[in-house]
Amino acid sequence: MSKHAYEVAGGRRYEFGENWRRFLARLTPRQIDEAGRSLSAMLGRDSLTGQAFLDIGSGSGLFSLAARKLGARVHSFDYDPRSVACTRALKDQYFAEDSQWTIEEGSVLDRGYIESLGRFDVVYAWGVLHHTGALEQAMNHAALPVAAGGQLYVAIYNYQPIWTRFHTAVKRTYVASPRPLRAVIAGGSMAFHATRGLVKDLVLLRDPTARYRNYNRLRGMSWWHDQLDWIGGYPFEAATPDDVQAFYRQRDFELERMTTCGKLPGCNEFVFRRRAHDA
Repeated sequence: MSKHAYEVAGGRRYEFGENWRRFLARLTPRQIDEAGRSLSAMLGRDSLTGQAFLDIGSGSGLFSLAARKLGARVHSFDYDPRSVACTRALKDQYFAEDSQWTIEEGSVLDRGYIESLGRFDVVYAWGVLHHTGALEQAMNHAALPVAAGGQLYVAIYNYQPIWTRFHTAVKRTYVASPRPLRAVIAGGSMAFHATRGLVKDLVLLRDPTARYRNYNRLRGMSWWHDQLDWIGGYPFEAATPDDVQAFYRQRDFELERMTTCGKLPGCNEFVFRRRAHDA
């Protein structure tokens, strides 16, 4: 039994790959286009032609696909074998037999593996590093393959003194529970978020269905699958925007772009650039 399978069987890790498999079953061309647009917007460029792109924790493979469609040479890897299978399935559908997109199973916590990959113009790790069980180590390793002058695009859960502890407990309980109880936990959480959204929309005189109809405009994602990821995503850690910036500033990175969720739960996004003199 692999380490990943052992962690899942022991109730210590969420099956991200299984959630991504279900996500891909309903993936639309519009979602693929939205993923590409969001990637271009954060990186500040319309094309990645001639660029080497590393997707750490590729998940569904959607953003590896987006980067490849933008012209990048892509290397994708994930710790979860089913996520690796998802990425390969997406490649086979859109870029079959393409030598400019390679996919492997690997861990960002394996420094030897990371160092063996070489250097990349863009390193991408969206919502991945905080699910490793060793956030600081993962953040450090994600910086290693960034070329001099290259970009590092990370998204990390927002730390909240009370809610982070609460969400950690919910996620830990979810992955350690039998499947029938997981369904109860997921149903309760989704009902809570849907009700809260409904009340907010009614107060603001907005169409309550719009948040679901337009959700895939957010990076091409799916409300249902994001909810399952949020409920079950364990291991789980978080960091404040200031802490993330300080961490990478000490490693000779400059912040280019940032979007935060303020005092709310969610991921803060950062694009850093490694100073060109750092070889």
